[in-house]
Amino acid sequence: MSKKRSVKSAKTFCFEEAIEQLGTIVLELEEGKIGLEESLERYEEGVKLLRQCSDVLNGVQRRIELLSGVDGDGNPIAEPLDDTKLSLDEKATRRSQRRSTSEESLARESDDDVDGSARLF
Repeated sequence: MSKKRSVKSAKTFCFEEAIEQLGTIVLELEEGKIGLEESLERYEEGVKLLRQCSDVLNGVQRRIELLSGVDGDGNPIAEPLDDTKLSLDEKATRRSQRRSTSEESLARESDDDVDGSARLF
């Protein structure tokens, strides 16, 4: 009693659709009302959707890191978003450089504090 479903390819889902479809797959697998072969197919589809969602979230995280950088004067630091040509080591180095620049800015701000303390009151 296997039902054939018209299943979109995982690559055609937007993030929200992929999450919704992933939730549907999880429910179907948890209910256990589908056969082994169909369960395996749905599981494989779920893994593809999960990877797609993970890739989207990683891209968003990179964009946020790029957009949240500021220099000592409070101006945004803009870098090209396309870092696909960089190796993982180069990406990690850039990230640590951005973070250390942010930490230095925070340290300067606390040094400029009127009473010299980091306390609010």
